[in-house]
Amino acid sequence: MHGQLLLLGIKGYELSPNEVHYLSKIQPGGFILFGRNVQSPTQVRALTDSLRDICEIEPIIAIDQEGGRVTRTREIGNTPPSAEQLRICGKPDLIAWHGIQTGLLLTQLGINMNLAPVLDICYDTEADNALRGRCYGRDAQEVINNAGVYNRNLIRTKVHGCGKHFPSCGLADVDPHHKLPVSDKSKEEMMQSDLLPYTALGDELSAVLTGHTHFSQLDPDSPGLPASLSRNVVTRLLRDQLGYNGVVMTDDLDMGAIINTYGRGPDVKMAIDAGNDMAMICHQTDTAEQALASLKEISTYAIDDSLKRIRKLKKKLPKTIIFSQERWDKINDEIMELRIEALGEEAAKDQRDTVSNSRSPVEDY
Repeated sequence: MHGQLLLLGIKGYELSPNEVHYLSKIQPGGFILFGRNVQSPTQVRALTDSLRDICEIEPIIAIDQEGGRVTRTREIGNTPPSAEQLRICGKPDLIAWHGIQTGLLLTQLGINMNLAPVLDICYDTEADNALRGRCYGRDAQEVINNAGVYNRNLIRTKVHGCGKHFPSCGLADVDPHHKLPVSDKSKEEMMQSDLLPYTALGDELSAVLTGHTHFSQLDPDSPGLPASLSRNVVTRLLRDQLGYNGVVMTDDLDMGAIINTYGRGPDVKMAIDAGNDMAMICHQTDTAEQALASLKEISTYAIDDSLKRIRKLKKKLPKTIIFSQERWDKINDEIMELRIEALGEEAAKDQRDTVSNSRSPVEDY
């Protein structure tokens, strides 16, 4: 039962005997895939099928497939334009096409949730905060318009979206993969900007991902507490004030902003106590049983609402379809067509990440 509150990473291209053993015991609520899990389309599909086989309850199988520098399938297919490139292009129909292409591609791989769209506002295109090139707008309305088009078209393929990084990573001045960002912005100021995409799109989002930034004015009595572990942020703000009723999950608890301070066990327990429904462990997957032991210290009564929300989402997960290499190739060709439409024929040919220069681990996972 408590395993449903975990969303876990996998080490390689296929499940090891040890992973089969402990994952079968844990029965996690879901999994997240990264580039380290991607070798070929048929291999990824075999992996996701094997994940389903060991789960008694249909799992969420998620991935970060935003486009641009955060494209986990870059080694096996064309890279879609980034949110920033599509924003600059200024054609909503291309964003809609991107949403549909992404959903169809992930469906072929047996993936049922995309950890996108990014709902952060881009305040500084040069900020070293992991968001470079990943934002749909320079203000709240632009994010609402563009991310909304993307999410609605992703959903048309039955793949679920997840808005991130609540309440805002756009305000971060450092990369949470390394250390904890801090923002002094007040809730009143955020209600007029950063939080507007969540109030506007909340009813359309299957899930929301909470970010690792400390908001000093939201948690004045808890210096250094990340939003992802804050009851003031997750329960009082997102749930109670903004009225969000979908699944809430943490960003990766293996990031330096969390694991360096709290350690495995206390972090997942704090995450659920704060109001998250699922705790994400992406890389230190050998600690999953330790995480589960800490979660079992929480009474089943206290997690009842979370389990209900997870069950409600899982009832809407798409049924798997038979993998088709012909269909995969067609979608892959269409992604190149999208690149050409958005970037021009010459620029579309260069699919290297020329934006970030590997300034964040996010594009390397």
